[in-house]
Amino acid sequence: MNNIRLSIVIRGAVQGVGFRPFVYRLAAGLNLTGWVMNSAQGVFIEAEGGKEALDRFLLKVQREAPPRASIQSFEFSFLDPIGFTSFEIRTSGASGPKSAFVLPDIAVCPECLHEIFDSANRRYRYPFTNCTNCGPRFTIIEALPYDRPNTSMKKFAMCPACREEYENPSDRRFHAQPNACPDCGPKLTLWNDAGMPQAEGDDALLGAAEAIRSGRIVAVKGIGGFHLIADARSAAAEHVLRERKHREEKPFAMMVPSLDMAKTIVHDRSSGRTAAGVSRSPDRSAQSAAVFKFIK
Repeated sequence: MNNIRLSIVIRGAVQGVGFRPFVYRLAAGLNLTGWVMNSAQGVFIEAEGGKEALDRFLLKVQREAPPRASIQSFEFSFLDPIGFTSFEIRTSGASGPKSAFVLPDIAVCPECLHEIFDSANRRYRYPFTNCTNCGPRFTIIEALPYDRPNTSMKKFAMCPACREEYENPSDRRFHAQPNACPDCGPKLTLWNDAGMPQAEGDDALLGAAEAIRSGRIVAVKGIGGFHLIADARSAAAEHVLRERKHREEKPFAMMVPSLDMAKTIVHDRSSGRTAAGVSRSPDRSAQSAAVFKFIK
């Protein structure tokens, strides 16, 4: 059977959504050879195989793309084969105009959430748990294309366990750029109002929660700035926050853990219901730095 080569250029929001792992698995399943890579413009693919297999590959790339992906343009052409011997994810290319779209941060997925609350999991109660389906994107990227060396995660070398996940095609963290765990990733730190560190890790989270319950204001620092958090049920905390923000009447944003709880405290409106519980959930601490600090 004579092989031919298929060249594809995809533009749009196709980085940070698991597109390269998706293409890799698809090509492997069809016994194709070639490569996929991120570029400053989007995703480039070259695949070699029989015409029937390439036609199936072409359709599947378009019809079965990751749910977070948004394809703006899809260009392809058939060429003479070069003789690739395997399929690989190549090092990204940074040449040319930077036109690829970068997705906003994606709320934690059900699989990662399960791991966070599984006491037997190595990521138990680790707040920066993520995979190719969720986690920080826009808040950590420093340059295109979207690769770990171009993000604030470049400061955190992956441990052997995370590296194994990152390099395993059957793992959902295959080429997940922000992949991390308690042993190698960012850590929470709790600072007091004098600027002195008080606790790290889970103790920092518990300390911040206790401070909020006691009526204090906590500043959560991420790469994009600070979120000021107070207990919405505390009139005293709200008064102090309004006074310091010079915001006498304008409503504050309020966070609740579920739509069911929201229904108990606010009027039900269709616009709010469509926004709640989707991938663009309100706030997620930025991946590169998360610091809790008390404010008097």
